[in-house]
Amino acid sequence: MMMPRKTLIFGNGLGMALDPQHFSLTNAMADVWNDPFAISDVHKELISQCLGGNGVIPAREDQLDPLHLVISACRTLSSINMSQRMNVHWLSQEGLQFPVAVGNYLHKVATRLHLYAHGLPQAFLEPLIAFVRQTKSHVATLNYDKLLYGAFLDAGLMAGYFHTTLVDGMVANGFSSDALTRLYNNDFGYYLHLHGSPLFFDHHGLARKRDRHQLNPFSPEGSDHIVLTHVRHKRSVIGASTVLSTYWNYLGLSLNESQEIIVFGYSGDDDHLNDVIAAYAQSRHIVIVEWSGVNQTEAQRLAFWSQKFKTGNFHLWRLPNVLTFTQWDHIY
Repeated sequence: MMMPRKTLIFGNGLGMALDPQHFSLTNAMADVWNDPFAISDVHKELISQCLGGNGVIPAREDQLDPLHLVISACRTLSSINMSQRMNVHWLSQEGLQFPVAVGNYLHKVATRLHLYAHGLPQAFLEPLIAFVRQTKSHVATLNYDKLLYGAFLDAGLMAGYFHTTLVDGMVANGFSSDALTRLYNNDFGYYLHLHGSPLFFDHHGLARKRDRHQLNPFSPEGSDHIVLTHVRHKRSVIGASTVLSTYWNYLGLSLNESQEIIVFGYSGDDDHLNDVIAAYAQSRHIVIVEWSGVNQTEAQRLAFWSQKFKTGNFHLWRLPNVLTFTQWDHIY
């Protein structure tokens, strides 16, 4: 008899435990900003003005609120212009290019986080891979790196339709929600890129995925399949992407058929995720694995998570290094 499935949700704490310098979003944003080939000076100036001017540079997701609003306005004005076939335009050339420029900047930030030469320690990966293979548990990621994705591919967890442990809906000719449908008594689990991936790009109206070796800092295409914005806009970014909205639909299905939810290396800051977890928290046990270096007491952390997930039905692991966690199959 197969052990019951779980859903494992991984946040940026996974990468931060391995290399906090590389996986810091603030560092990635600054590195791309300072790369003379990544973004033009004109667009830097426009982005900086959106963030308050005086040469301010993006450093955190919560700064990106006005940027999202300006991009939405630019797109609206462009669509009015096209639908009315106007001879004059609301926007300058820079304004017309602004949504694409910002999309490329965010894509390059995600790419910078993705391109990392090292991997997770085998002592962490081996029990995790064995557990996922045995239980076909679902895996959902919030980060843009390839730490888990690459390791799972190399371990053969994501193979052909009839022989796979996990699927993510990406097939040879692009994203297909049909590829997530279980037919012919298949019982695979799901690998859900909840906040997208820099490997995703749009080609003739279809979302496709590059192979890992095809991504480099100069990869040209940005895409609408990366969630890197202020928390209040994340739902709308997800809703605008067929790929991401499908993943979020399948997250509900995954949680519904799971006995337990393990939340690993997650800040608790994404309300759209907390709401989904909270909807299942009364009937599913939750295990939270986090870094003990957060400057709060055990009681404060218990209260924090209880408020986020609207339940007291959880077990909290606070570890100096979350990569020492191997209790995936533990029953509480």
